[in-house]
Amino acid sequence: MRRADRLFLIINALRGRRTALQARQLAETLGVSLRTVYRDVADLQLSGVPIEGEAGVGYVLRKGSDIPPLMFTADELESLVVGTRFVRAFAGEKLAAGAQAALLKIEAVLPPELRERSSRTRIYAPIWRDAESTAFAARIDQLHAAIEAQHVLTLSYRDEVGRESEREVEPLCLAFWGGKWTLGTWCRLRKDFRNFRPDRIERMEPSGEVFVSAPDRDLASYLQAMRGYYSGLE
Repeated sequence: MRRADRLFLIINALRGRRTALQARQLAETLGVSLRTVYRDVADLQLSGVPIEGEAGVGYVLRKGSDIPPLMFTADELESLVVGTRFVRAFAGEKLAAGAQAALLKIEAVLPPELRERSSRTRIYAPIWRDAESTAFAARIDQLHAAIEAQHVLTLSYRDEVGRESEREVEPLCLAFWGGKWTLGTWCRLRKDFRNFRPDRIERMEPSGEVFVSAPDRDLASYLQAMRGYYSGLE
């Protein structure tokens, strides 16, 4: 579990309690050591969260200073719900699961009227999971993992007219264009930035090499090059 998630759950566990919550109970719930709970609570106290108590006694929020729940306007909440639906429909399984889990955490601390509003939005992104779309979602997960790990990829790619080529690329980002995904890369064959559509990748495998970002071919340089390219089309 990420540290940010632990801190979030510790505050939620203490919210509204009248009696102290034992650190051991927190540790068991979060699946971490007592030492980790003590450190996390100490960090929350230093950041201004009004937690009282100590190791061996338990913790409680200071009386009269309960932390208010997250507050969103109806429009903000609808944007979160719609965004989650689009990620679930069009991204990989890992991102979809993360988006859904994040929304559940947000809804858990919303006032009842806003929680009810979150289920009433009429903007949908229907999820269609046939064999092809399931395989494509897995491909997005694989590309996402390669970007995060900075793994050089060897691609067998077929362009829009059916020509096939072998490429070795440094994957930099994924972009969704409202219907199609593209993989932004540094292409070692062309020695320049290139975009590849995941649905046209015939074969993909890690080369075994981890690349190191260079100032002239990193993500920032890619985004600058793309801005220059698309502004030149206007």
